[in-house]
Amino acid sequence: MFLPNQHPDYRKPLDPADAEILGVTAAKEVERYLSYRHNHVPTPLHALPGLAAELGVSTVHIKDEGFRLGLGSFKALGGSYAVIRLVLEEASRRLKRAVDVAELHTTEVHAIASGMTVACATDGNHGRSVAQGAQLVGARATIFVHSGVSDERVAAIARFGARMIRVEGTYDDSVAEAARVATEKGWTVVSDTSWPGYERIPGLVMQGYTAMVREALRQLPTPPTHVFVQAGVGGVAAAVAGHLALAFGDLRPTFIVVDPARAACLYESARAGHPVKIEHGEPTVMAMLECYEPSLVAWRILSRVADAFMTVDERDAIAVMNRLARPVGDDPTIVAGESGGAGLAGLIRAAAAPEIQAALHLSEMSRVFVINTEGATDPVRYAELVGMRPDAVATTRGADA
Repeated sequence: MFLPNQHPDYRKPLDPADAEILGVTAAKEVERYLSYRHNHVPTPLHALPGLAAELGVSTVHIKDEGFRLGLGSFKALGGSYAVIRLVLEEASRRLKRAVDVAELHTTEVHAIASGMTVACATDGNHGRSVAQGAQLVGARATIFVHSGVSDERVAAIARFGARMIRVEGTYDDSVAEAARVATEKGWTVVSDTSWPGYERIPGLVMQGYTAMVREALRQLPTPPTHVFVQAGVGGVAAAVAGHLALAFGDLRPTFIVVDPARAACLYESARAGHPVKIEHGEPTVMAMLECYEPSLVAWRILSRVADAFMTVDERDAIAVMNRLARPVGDDPTIVAGESGGAGLAGLIRAAAAPEIQAALHLSEMSRVFVINTEGATDPVRYAELVGMRPDAVATTRGADA
């Protein structure tokens, strides 16, 4: 399914608050915070010339977030950044002076952090980031997971010292339960989705993702003409689209939001013209994108700066995982988790459909940018779908110009 953006706000400027969160100045500040993380290095950017030739476009570049901060996902940039910001803000309030990230590991800051508990709901990756951020600053973390989250992903979060709570139902049920319990206990919810009256912290999470875009723009030989990014609640898609719109203005690349067909809350919101909660159906293999209601902040941004919305099927996602693990020609091998290659799957589907090609002006001159948002965050599931263990896939490391 494919739908050009027909919202009345399409191409209008971003809301000033969103522009402040996602602008160049804010992104530079995120990068400054990252410079205080001992394991921070830019993630690789790979050229896929073989795939580009097959699809009939000039270039395809993929940013590989499977190497991000030891967590294997772009989410490492968001939750932990928000936790650090919140701890430093609380320290500033209590110490009655501005406390900078340079003081993150001081005794004073850790003493304050030790009395704080952060909480969130997660499909896996965001919870790991929040838990890692809490461990880094000495705070406590309680992470809520729904019944569909694998034991492997739960264990990956728990290793950061987080308390884990299982919730029956879907991701959206776990979001509601996390908010309820946190309010009751006086904890701070660090969610990557937003709802009425709760926008600032999800905005900080999205702000963390802008560092990934700045890295990519430095690594790319020329700016992209088209960007395909997958969406769950829409946070990463909105962060990437919003930052590109602010950085390039009228010269920004064409931006396409890619949803799983079984959890297409942004596609259905675009069709309705307003945020909608869709019915929970059969689970999607793209587990990190299995969300049934969009983030309000993300929707507000995407309704203005996304050019189109589309969906991909289960077989599309699995095919991309296998294609990246067994590339042709000079393309590097890349480990992409079940949700990691959904944006690329959108490109492949678009390139195979003449009507979508025409609508997006996708041609042999197009320079396409996509993001592998996660590596094999569930190695057992990856091996089932690809037929190889992730450690057996010889991943090319480093950036290709």
